[in-house]
Amino acid sequence: MTDTAQRLAEIRGGVPPRRHNARTIAALTGNPGCTRRAVLDSAGVDKPKLAERIGFPARFGQSRFAITRGNAFEAQVKADGGVELLRLVAERLGVPVPAGASWTDLGADEDRPERSRAALTASGDEPALFDHPLLGLEVAGRRVHLEPDLVAARLGGRFHVVEIKSFPVIDGQADPAKVSAAAIQSAVYVLALRELLATEGHDPDLVSHEVVLVCPRDFANRPVASLLDVRKQLLVLRRQLDRMARIDDLLAGVPAGFTADLTADPADLAAALSTVAARYAPECLATCELAYFCRHEARGHTTALGRPVREVLGGIADIGEVLALADGVRAPDPEQAEAAALLRAAARLRADALTGKPT
Repeated sequence: MTDTAQRLAEIRGGVPPRRHNARTIAALTGNPGCTRRAVLDSAGVDKPKLAERIGFPARFGQSRFAITRGNAFEAQVKADGGVELLRLVAERLGVPVPAGASWTDLGADEDRPERSRAALTASGDEPALFDHPLLGLEVAGRRVHLEPDLVAARLGGRFHVVEIKSFPVIDGQADPAKVSAAAIQSAVYVLALRELLATEGHDPDLVSHEVVLVCPRDFANRPVASLLDVRKQLLVLRRQLDRMARIDDLLAGVPAGFTADLTADPADLAAALSTVAARYAPECLATCELAYFCRHEARGHTTALGRPVREVLGGIADIGEVLALADGVRAPDPEQAEAAALLRAAARLRADALTGKPT
């Protein structure tokens, strides 16, 4: 075991690392500047259990109803060897619907990794659909196996990742947050499939950056397909994975005795976490299990108000200081002059609004 691997094992308490999946890898991109999250994820710490241990349990996740609905919709779309799915994908890509495309379910094979590799990298460009392929990525020096429910469609000699989601598209519009989450999760699969082809000597660009997203239309279960361009998500994902690969650089700024061992005293765990720099933002609440602890820790600081507010305030960290500058009871430092002027103007507008004075 290398020194780095030993250090990471000590951080998580010597237990086996928590396995990543596409959803957790996608979540890594939500706050790429957060050292605390990068270190914990690199070590494979069980963040849901850690958050519960220190008294700030996570409050997000899919309901059983949503999971059941999603499984039923997926089975419907994939029925009859993917005939309807093939039509949806071909029409959305603007190519003729091929006759006799093959359907290969790779999910039930005992030798699934090898069968997936062989099937996806075989020469030829005949139309084909591959269900449940086993893919892999390097995350912080460890090989992570991804077991997606997606379909890889090969049409016109190129692969397109197909994501089937149960959230509805109503009047041509879907929940932007859910579409965004689907895009970054799909980017994980695109990257993994590209790396598989590259390893076998094929052009990784044979995997398109356009993902086909299949959702129910309106309030029925009739599927509709859309295209998602995930080039931006691929860049962010690649940067974060490269950063985690340089885990030694991250560990250099972590106190030598830092641990997230779940058997430790909760107060000691919370104190230890506070020694590793975090970068809390309100959007963390939807993607990181430790977000409620970090929000509590950021109380009274402008970081709790979000990145746009923090940037406008020009690095003023304390909310009390912000209010003092807005009220004019404290003179700003030279580098705070612009932010202070904005704060005083906002305070005047608020006072005028409360008194009914026209602006």
